[in-house]
Amino acid sequence: MIKQLIVDGAYYLNTSSVYQKKKLFFYNLLENSNYKYKKYFDIFMITLIFISVAILIREVKSHINDSLLFFNNYVVSFIFLIEYILRVWVNNSISKIIINQNEYDLMLGERFNISKALKEILKTKFKYMISFKAIVDLLAIIPFFHQLRLLRIFILFRVFKLFRYAKSIQTFTSVVTAKKFEFFTLFIFASIIIFVSSVLIYVMEANNPESSIETIFEAIYWSVVTISTVGYGDISPVTQEGRVVAMFVIIAGIAVFSFTTSLIVTSFTEKLDEIKDMKFINDIAKIKEFYLICGYEKVAKEVVKELSKNSKVIILEEDLEKVELAKKDGFIAVNYNPGSIQSYKKLRINIQTQVKAILCLSHSDVENVYTALTVRSFNKDVFILSILINKTNRNKLKFAGVNEIFYEKELVGIIAKEFAGQPVAFEAIHALRSNYNGVKVEELFISDRVLDSFNIIGDLNNKKYRIVLLGVYKKSKKRFFFNPIDSMILETGDYLLVIGNTVFIKEFDINLHKKVK
Repeated sequence: MIKQLIVDGAYYLNTSSVYQKKKLFFYNLLENSNYKYKKYFDIFMITLIFISVAILIREVKSHINDSLLFFNNYVVSFIFLIEYILRVWVNNSISKIIINQNEYDLMLGERFNISKALKEILKTKFKYMISFKAIVDLLAIIPFFHQLRLLRIFILFRVFKLFRYAKSIQTFTSVVTAKKFEFFTLFIFASIIIFVSSVLIYVMEANNPESSIETIFEAIYWSVVTISTVGYGDISPVTQEGRVVAMFVIIAGIAVFSFTTSLIVTSFTEKLDEIKDMKFINDIAKIKEFYLICGYEKVAKEVVKELSKNSKVIILEEDLEKVELAKKDGFIAVNYNPGSIQSYKKLRINIQTQVKAILCLSHSDVENVYTALTVRSFNKDVFILSILINKTNRNKLKFAGVNEIFYEKELVGIIAKEFAGQPVAFEAIHALRSNYNGVKVEELFISDRVLDSFNIIGDLNNKKYRIVLLGVYKKSKKRFFFNPIDSMILETGDYLLVIGNTVFIKEFDINLHKKVK
């Protein structure tokens, strides 16, 4: 009974639009750097961090008002606690883990194994909780739970939370992480040098009454200061042997410093193009409205000239040479495939609010059809215009969801007259396309929960979700039925073989598990 309640609760949460919207809101607020409200949240959290540190510094030599201390130790800590709990919550989906385990057990003909599901939930949550950022978040909360003055030093860990909110710091961290093996090797080398030199200088200097090195700690301190090429001068060798050791340590320090510098420079050089792309993507996100041109041919060049007089224009082109040519012509162009969903995800273009119209201007009807199908797979409203190279492909472009089709020779004049600076109408259509651009074949398991709402093939209403049902595998008959009739009865253990866009298959699967009866 309890197991069934847990499974029903998981399905309810997974199919609840209210719950999923709230979870998506907090995920965007905490993790999605392109979410419009995240920057305000980041500024708020950074402000709290600096206030906490300022109060801690002030408290060292001055009395702090009790209300201010209460604010720092409790109010700020409570806010960080809520943030920590929300991050743990949105990190992964408990309901999906339970659903996956339940469907796996049903497929094997076994009862729901709740212990496996709990182990997987604990494993995924614990994996996040032991990550560096999560540990820093947790340490930043500690002043909330303790009154001891010594433990207030954990407030300083709130400074490390800046890594979450400062993009420049995140960029630098990603650059350094790319060379983590080289830096680890350098760290091992430096550690060996420090260890050996510390022992040597201690042996050479410790018994000399004039030497300032009396303990092994002082020897280690001298080695670190020397190898870092800082050289404070507060501790220095007085014996001839000790000075020989110092010369070798100084040379090793120069080598370590040079190697470190070269690693950082190399990392930034290798990541420079990626950093530029990130900046460009962020710049695109700030543009309120623009025309998206897919392909850069002779016609596209003339069209862009006309449209750019009154509006912003961005060119999507797969050919790098054409991208460089477009940039030389003074236009904004990026080297992405307009027929790939991944291109739009990487660019983070909001088709619904930013794009006034999409113009498919490649000199290949096939590429234009692919581009239109790709856009329609995730947006049904945006206005799409395409040139037509071969008359026989007109219907293909219409089926792909193109709103307006023009012959190449007529296009420039019509675009300049009708579309430059004018508002664009929107219509809807969606079509499936190749696996490379988001369409996949997937098996959907028929459980008892599905049968509570759907008994026959005709009840599934898969056409509503633009899903093509290729066939049904009947477990009882151990046979696959291609293109089944609407009256075919569904049974527990059956599999639906469907083809369609990944997003719509997900929506269709969610609908299957909703209790509509």
